[in-house]
Amino acid sequence: MDKFNTRACWETSDLKNKTDWIFQITDKEKNQLHDLIHSIYEKDKNLFDYSPNEFDFGSSWGTIEKALSEALHGRGLAIVRGLPRDDLSHEKFRLLSWGIGLRAGVARPQGLASQYIAAVRDVGTNYRAANGRGYSSNAKLDFHVDGADLTTLTCYNKAKSGGQSMISSGVTAQSYLIKERPDLAETAREYFYFSRQSEQADDETPFYGQPLFEEENGQLFCKWNRNRVQSAQNLEGVPKLSATQRETMDVLDEILRRPELMYTMYLEPGDMQILNNYTMFHSRTDYIDFDKESEKRCLYRLWLAPPDSIKMPESWRDFYRSVEPATVRGGIRGQAYDQACRDFDTNHAAFLNMKLDTRPYK
Repeated sequence: MDKFNTRACWETSDLKNKTDWIFQITDKEKNQLHDLIHSIYEKDKNLFDYSPNEFDFGSSWGTIEKALSEALHGRGLAIVRGLPRDDLSHEKFRLLSWGIGLRAGVARPQGLASQYIAAVRDVGTNYRAANGRGYSSNAKLDFHVDGADLTTLTCYNKAKSGGQSMISSGVTAQSYLIKERPDLAETAREYFYFSRQSEQADDETPFYGQPLFEEENGQLFCKWNRNRVQSAQNLEGVPKLSATQRETMDVLDEILRRPELMYTMYLEPGDMQILNNYTMFHSRTDYIDFDKESEKRCLYRLWLAPPDSIKMPESWRDFYRSVEPATVRGGIRGQAYDQACRDFDTNHAAFLNMKLDTRPYK
């Protein structure tokens, strides 16, 4: 193993033998959260209009806060179990997910429509298309990272079959790459180019470049998304992948899928998965859904900029727009980022005492 011997450098046996990354909400706390959401939910109220002060999570917040810290500063992932699901509609469960996000950080937009929370469900998207996104398809996904410091994924319904979550530590994968193929480990520190899948803002280019592995202040930052690297190859101005880069991609994916590195799980209704997007790579198997609309697989996803974030490498600025700690950064700005989005970002950054990127948007 290399010098990055942190708790984020784990193998599957570590997660199975020590469950300090799993956090449980008590039945009493679950009932309190259930009653809270029922009491504050308003049918026609915009999510931006809810105040974080409305979400008094009581003693359950201590558990959720520990899970967030574990994902950001510890193992790179955490699970919170026992969130209320029964007797909560899609809209109320979505509000619960949003409320947790309001307390945890500043939510970031996630796509062309500048949506700040995404329903992860199959709407027939072609994942491999030039504008394809995995969260709106039922396809098997490549290992990848999301577009913000943290991702939270709260499960409302699971699939009829499939839809298994897969997570591998990028920190561990780089250690294996150094040990087995030091030549490719060096290649992985070259720039690879990623497509924005036609979701770029007016002041962004259709693609951006980053190394797959890079250090900043003793922290390893890991980047990967095969689908977007391959899509970028069809864009004008993107350098063609070398044979060595293609081999690096293949070997990295093989390492990530080894049983000793790839941890698999099914999220159950009421589970919240939290992932660190610069240490963990994640994926999902394809799935078959239920026929009945109310039973179809659905999870609610937030991308979060947390107030206790750390300094990123300079190469991450093109996508994240800021690399400074405790800054509102990341997300896919999209084409519908309007005054309401700006006001939310500004007001919530002030609430969490975070810095805001004030560069003008075209």
